[in-house]
Amino acid sequence: MTHTGRKVLVVDDEEILRMLLTDTLEFEGFIVEEAVDGLQGLKKIQENHYDVVLLDYMMPHMTGLEVLEKIQPMNLQIPVVMLTAKAQLADQEAAMEKGATYFVPKPFSPNELIELLKTFF
Repeated sequence: MTHTGRKVLVVDDEEILRMLLTDTLEFEGFIVEEAVDGLQGLKKIQENHYDVVLLDYMMPHMTGLEVLEKIQPMNLQIPVVMLTAKAQLADQEAAMEKGATYFVPKPFSPNELIELLKTFF
């Protein structure tokens, strides 16, 4: 199955990173929506269907972990890739415990991330 047309939500407070991810993913044929923080990301997840969510760990208003805590009981079966500069094993374990599917430390290669996303489809 192709990844073209698959819907991805990018939740990150860093505008440059959101733009880079959006441009890269759209070039690969993904449909991309953005959220500037955890609160906006949670609202979009509750109101829309996404095939995968790219979620920053540290954000203002609501962290990625807090977003995971809120969506876990919803049982949405959405793969969530946690993106973070917090590369400690304890941080990774906390994210996976709360329902993250993968944990990708920053900085990362956009091409490697694309290859990871392709494995979902």
